[in-house]
Amino acid sequence: MREKIITRTVVLLGAVSLLTDVASEMLYPVMPLYLESIGFSIAGIGVLEGVASATAGLSKGYFGQWSDRTGRRLPFVQIGYGISAIAKPLMAVFTAPWWVFLARTGERLGKGVRTGGRDALLAGAARPETKARVFGFHRAMDTTGAALGPLIALAFLYAYPGEYRWLFIVSAVPGLLAVAATMLLKEQATTPQSGGRPGLLEFVRYIRTAGAAYRRLFWGLIALALINSSDLFLLLMLKEAGLSDTALIGWYVFYNLVYAVLAYPFGGLADRFGPRKVYVGGLLVFAAVYFGLAYAATWWHFGVLFAAYGLYAAATEGVAKAWISHLVPQRETGTAIGTVSAGESVASLVASSAAGLAWVFLGPVAVFTGTAVLALAVALYVNRIRDAGKTYFPG
Repeated sequence: MREKIITRTVVLLGAVSLLTDVASEMLYPVMPLYLESIGFSIAGIGVLEGVASATAGLSKGYFGQWSDRTGRRLPFVQIGYGISAIAKPLMAVFTAPWWVFLARTGERLGKGVRTGGRDALLAGAARPETKARVFGFHRAMDTTGAALGPLIALAFLYAYPGEYRWLFIVSAVPGLLAVAATMLLKEQATTPQSGGRPGLLEFVRYIRTAGAAYRRLFWGLIALALINSSDLFLLLMLKEAGLSDTALIGWYVFYNLVYAVLAYPFGGLADRFGPRKVYVGGLLVFAAVYFGLAYAATWWHFGVLFAAYGLYAAATEGVAKAWISHLVPQRETGTAIGTVSAGESVASLVASSAAGLAWVFLGPVAVFTGTAVLALAVALYVNRIRDAGKTYFPG
């Protein structure tokens, strides 16, 4: 009898991510507006988001390695989602800057706690030949939440204009439902590794000790992160073209819907033809989108480009995690994926800072054209990783 690809564990983790992303993306479009309304300056918002992103990134590697050391994934998943669910509404309980700073950083810490363990659970729930589809299904569920969240926020603010604090409190509902869903998960504990709880940055050493194929892929993924600035710059480009705020959110939702629809099919292509081919194809689409946005002028240009951007995400994000899981033993999956995620988070901070400076001094066309050219260089590098998709270490 043929084994199921989408198991109970995969469905539950997908539902948890969908609900959590609904909660997060309800707040994403209004976060700057809320922070400004309670007295944060633009510089203060930048510092807050920078610290929060760094906290999430570095903690992914640390807690991913810790989950490998303990041989347990589920406690990290449950605690991580629990922290995020509680921290979001706490941002609206008090408006003192130090309190908001702690709550926002805590919310991102929750993401760091859960990511490595969750992705290791997903990898463990798949066979070698189905991993990209499993990660693709999870990304589809996650991104569906990312599309629903802004729509719910728009509806709420249409009914209750300016009630940002209440929106934060309402976001607790899907967050707590996600935590409840994690209680339905089960796992089989594996033999703990030696070494006990790791040091804070001990996961960085994994880059040196992992196999050559993993290291090559690691540097390719970090290179992409170094040129892939925040998606906020895409929305700023639409603003430069004269689109309204409603149109900006509409195109963002459209991108997420395309991503959600295509994530599982592209996972199937990666399982069939290998992750390298699909990933490189996604990078070529990324380059085309950035080049096109530099010169787009009409609504249908943006429609084509944002649909293509969803295709790029579907061909790379879940596929990259499946690719990583092919290159390391199952007992090291949390460390391997967490280390990449940590590196990408730090690199993304650099990318967004550099893009902001280039935008000011060189202009948006130079930013988008330069990113497109650099993406082609990354694609050429990744295309040379010939053996990575064929290597698999069981157990």
